[in-house]
Amino acid sequence: MELKGYALEMFKSELENVVGQDNVVTTSETRKELSVDYTWLTHMWREREQEMPLPYFVVRPLTTEETSKVVRICNTYKVPVVARGGGSGSAGGASTLLGGIVLDLTRMDKIIEIDEKSLVLTAEAGIYGGVLEEELNKKGYMLAHYPSSVDIATLGGYLAARGSGVMSTKYGKAEDMVLSLEIVLPDGTIINTLPVPNHAAGPGLLDLFVGSEGTLGVITKVSIRIDPLPEARVFRAFKFPTIHDGIEAGRQIMTSRLKPAVIRLYDPGSTEKSLNTTGVKLEGNYMVMMFDGIKEIADIEVEKAAEICVSKNGEDLGEELGQHWWDTRYVAYKPPVHPAFPLLYGTPETVTTYDKIEKIYDEKKKLVETEYKQWDAKYTAHFSHWYPWGTMIYDRFYIETPPEDPEEAFRLHNELMAKCTKINLDNGAILNEHHGIGFKLGGFMQDQYEESFQVMLGIKQLIDKKGIMNPGKLGFGIY
Repeated sequence: MELKGYALEMFKSELENVVGQDNVVTTSETRKELSVDYTWLTHMWREREQEMPLPYFVVRPLTTEETSKVVRICNTYKVPVVARGGGSGSAGGASTLLGGIVLDLTRMDKIIEIDEKSLVLTAEAGIYGGVLEEELNKKGYMLAHYPSSVDIATLGGYLAARGSGVMSTKYGKAEDMVLSLEIVLPDGTIINTLPVPNHAAGPGLLDLFVGSEGTLGVITKVSIRIDPLPEARVFRAFKFPTIHDGIEAGRQIMTSRLKPAVIRLYDPGSTEKSLNTTGVKLEGNYMVMMFDGIKEIADIEVEKAAEICVSKNGEDLGEELGQHWWDTRYVAYKPPVHPAFPLLYGTPETVTTYDKIEKIYDEKKKLVETEYKQWDAKYTAHFSHWYPWGTMIYDRFYIETPPEDPEEAFRLHNELMAKCTKINLDNGAILNEHHGIGFKLGGFMQDQYEESFQVMLGIKQLIDKKGIMNPGKLGFGIY
């Protein structure tokens, strides 16, 4: 149902009564800007001047109570609600597929409490990661979640899409740090999950909302673990003759139960696309690692890791390249060197156990560079988030000169993404490790979850009876 005429005006008036006239934004420029996130498909579509599904308004609440009232009004009118933080996602999670409203949470940016005894931060969901980190650092702490989008992503966004930061190998993903959430449900009800995540008090509601990408409710407040700034950070870099030598070195480091904060293993393509944009000139397979904490312990651990790398044919390059990577770690993800339209690119990243990861890498590289040779397609990968049981491939395909026709470009991107995703799933891997699902991968969710997807869909339909919360995302469809 589309609201028109005085019906739309009445809807707007009710919103203005809650947040004020200035915080119900109607300008076409703002609506167009905030109708998309960083998904290549939507940016290409907009740059090719194709018709965009725009929201009625951008609504900017200041408090949880205002958020509750706004969502309740939308539920009454059956208007879609797309909650938005910084819009840094790359899977279309913050895109307005069906119009509705954009619920811009960035005015909700207050630090509520820093519990220095328990090392727990409580803050509103709209605070930007870089701002939050600066304030924590002043007190000697860090939120050990350093994504490449830290300056344009928000605390709520970290959790809505299960984000990973560069130090996740030691400190965990955002989902491993969170203690509790405050959430506004589709009917406007405000709920809180239990104050701690570890308990035996029945099923955990926390895990239901983390990663739900705004399809079940709106995250408005977060309590999350913080850590002391480390006494020392110790770096090391290695060059390997093959990517497989590097993967095996990383596997042995992790299964030896050493605790690196960072392992980043780059294949030759990723060395060129990522490392070399930071001012170095390298060719081949490179690993950078970092151990942190008490210096004596970090020194011992890095030497043990170095022994493993050398035993797997790694050439020890010392500390300098690792330190350089740390100092320039965000460069490859920012203008002017980050991937951007008109380049066609996609990120079919995945995560799985060590016994499967190398086969997946080989198959996707062969697919992209053989089947799409006529497009001179390139495949690059680095392995950046490691677990005791496996790792993830942060991989991309690139086509320098895609079709001019937007429908052909859309189709080519999605064909590549679908074929890479099929390789992931056929090999028992997961759709995504930290970029989320959005609409880009929503069509594969039933393939991923099989019969259990109906359980998830049933939960969605029970909580969001009118289907207003971020419709068309996570494969939940439109109803």
